[in-house]
Amino acid sequence: MSLASEQLEKLLREKTCTIGVIGLGYVGLPLAVEYAKKGIKTIGIDVVEEKVAMLNRGENYIADINSEWVKEIVTSKTFSATTDFSVCSECDIIFICVPTPFTVNKDPDISHIVDSTRGVTNSLRAGQLIILKSTTFPGTTEKYVKPILDEAGLKCGSEYFLAFSPERIDPGNKVWHTANTPIVVGGITENCTKLAVLANEIIISKVVPVNSPGVAEMEKLLENIFRSVNIALVNELAQLCDRIGVNIWEVVEAASTKPFGFMPFYPGPGIGGHCILIDPYYLSWMAREYDFVTNFITLAAEVNESMPFYVRSMIIKEIAKQPVSLASANILILGMAFKKDVDDLRHSPALRIAELLLEEGITNITYHDPYIPTTKIGETIYTSTKSITPELLSSANVVVITTDHSVFDYEMIVKHSKVVLDTRNACKHIKDATNVVLLGDGK
Repeated sequence: MSLASEQLEKLLREKTCTIGVIGLGYVGLPLAVEYAKKGIKTIGIDVVEEKVAMLNRGENYIADINSEWVKEIVTSKTFSATTDFSVCSECDIIFICVPTPFTVNKDPDISHIVDSTRGVTNSLRAGQLIILKSTTFPGTTEKYVKPILDEAGLKCGSEYFLAFSPERIDPGNKVWHTANTPIVVGGITENCTKLAVLANEIIISKVVPVNSPGVAEMEKLLENIFRSVNIALVNELAQLCDRIGVNIWEVVEAASTKPFGFMPFYPGPGIGGHCILIDPYYLSWMAREYDFVTNFITLAAEVNESMPFYVRSMIIKEIAKQPVSLASANILILGMAFKKDVDDLRHSPALRIAELLLEEGITNITYHDPYIPTTKIGETIYTSTKSITPELLSSANVVVITTDHSVFDYEMIVKHSKVVLDTRNACKHIKDATNVVLLGDGK
């Protein structure tokens, strides 16, 4: 064991290390807060000046984090934020938690990872541990991150240490959060893995080591592609059920009575968030390097991405039943976030549905979402209505439930609407709802 390794292990075991977190979004900020709550000096780094300024004032911008925690860690000076990457030199452990989007051609964009790694490399010193958490394709840590860090002239595994540990964040989940969700860690060397496990065990109850960064990178993709494939299955079956006259929701509930060999997934207007939509394309892109085509995985992604188009067709069908043209029709969208009870708009299917309606000349679009006060649809900024009123509902030719927020009064929505297109089965408990058109209902 090297001197640098011994010194870092001592800091970790004594909990006297300094933590750096690059990227203060849905992954990075909860991570930083957990360390700072433990009394460990934590420095957050982000390129968005507004975020940094808010945090340094003790203001929180992520719903899943207790705002009082942010105030406390700023007041106690265990946490501070900056846009200056040079502070990385002060940190013993540096987490990289930056976005990994895809391009318009659905190729991976790891530019944020590369830029952050270069920022770390500029002040890399012996005794530092770098942990990449951004979801990415297998090989990123070893083929892209490590070569950049090596430019500092230090040897990985003995002078500096590198590992990959994928995030497991579920926005809106009240049970599983950063501290109690088990995570996986894979280091470049055995010692890298050991140190990364120690670093995470300071705040996380269960840390599972694996043999390499590649295993950790691939298992993260497996987690999300598993969901993508199964959601695609029920989404495709929902469309079939609409044709043959069978209710897919009842089918899934019936299948769920089997105590083994089945896990329920439900259809919807599409998928959103960061991981489930993007990860299949990351893996497909990487697979091409090895002359391998991920037909099954890519097909599932295509099915899920087709759902907003299917919902658009359902909306147009309902408009056609009324004495109104597409251009004159009023559409009310309920829920703009990608899932219930969160303020996350990333890749929201509701947003895509609204864009598709605009392309059809349906421009009279209104939305209500208590979690998303404003959003851009096409080239226009839209503002959520203040509330859902009987007048608002009755003025719409079609009311579309795209996100089943718990705060919505579904009985009132059904009572005062001409037509409710329910893509989430949110109105399932309402009796005699003859004006409800359910995705996958088979009617």
